[in-house]
Amino acid sequence: MQNRFASLFIAALLPLLLFRWFVPSPAGQLDFWLMWLVAMVVVGLPLLYAEIGLAHRSQKTPAQGIQELTRQADTTPIWRSFVWLTVLLSLVVAALSINAVSNNVLEATAQMGMSLDIPGYALAVGMVVIAGLLSLLGATTLVASLALIAIAFVMAALPNLSSLALIMTESSLGEWARAVTLALVSVGVGTGLYWFNNPLVSRDPNHSAEAGRNTREIATKTVLPIWLTQLVIGSVALIFSSTSFAPVTALVYALGVLAAGAFFMHYASSQIATRFGRFGLGIATVISIVLTILLVVIATPKVLTILLVALSVLSALVLAIFSGWLMKISHMRKSLNFKSEGIYNLWRVAIRILVPALIIAAVVGWFVS
Repeated sequence: MQNRFASLFIAALLPLLLFRWFVPSPAGQLDFWLMWLVAMVVVGLPLLYAEIGLAHRSQKTPAQGIQELTRQADTTPIWRSFVWLTVLLSLVVAALSINAVSNNVLEATAQMGMSLDIPGYALAVGMVVIAGLLSLLGATTLVASLALIAIAFVMAALPNLSSLALIMTESSLGEWARAVTLALVSVGVGTGLYWFNNPLVSRDPNHSAEAGRNTREIATKTVLPIWLTQLVIGSVALIFSSTSFAPVTALVYALGVLAAGAFFMHYASSQIATRFGRFGLGIATVISIVLTILLVVIATPKVLTILLVALSVLSALVLAIFSGWLMKISHMRKSLNFKSEGIYNLWRVAIRILVPALIIAAVVGWFVS
């Protein structure tokens, strides 16, 4: 599977996997979805360009590339924490998805007359261990997870297509906060996944980026297919996220979540292994499994959702500040390779001022709501 297609699969998977945690009730609030669309344009799109720009500049995995980029920018190593934010964020996504679906599995098997006489947390721990072992297969679990989750949502949505009603409600800062959060998690910026799966990125730690930079890859060719995929699948997820699962559908969805959890743990383990090469992928996988088990056992889905929001906001802010304020102008201009200087200047204003301001407004909205 080519890296370029992997990014598109990720773009399709994230909305289907995470929309359910942030969709308003009732789901057909037209004003909310309009705000989500605005947030996708003014927050998600500039951040996606920033992540792809850093990938083009470093041409190494996030754990390797961020070290080189901070040296080039002559800035403090504290900005390298972005990678560890992405690792923790990926594990939180895996833990949240598995934690929630474990209870659905117990309910589904009970309705089918095959009751599992085990606590929900024990099933979740077992699923984490299985996902960790599957993560050793690498990105191959991504296709399986997307296929299974898509099938489950189609099975659930088809009988309920006529039940969705679009209504206009009163807009609020709290709705904006939810819309921005949904844009961040559905775009997947701040997770490092698009950087990690960028076609120019080499897994060779001795790879020199100079040869690749001469190709002058246009960032828009990578960004727009990802962003449009997220926009289309996110719009479809509006219908899917408000439906309930029948027992068989819930089991299909659980298998998809298990494969998705394996993919997110694969990313986390790869970054840990890259940063601490002496550990190797095996030990890094054990670390990812232990951390995810701790998240599943200690935190409830509600707490994990709050942690997901906090990490998404923080990693997005770090990405915006580092790429907009600390990276050299000439480096980002060459990495993004826009067709005109005017477009680059629009992106620079957005990433330096507009994106941080709107994210901070969303944080305020979460507190006041």
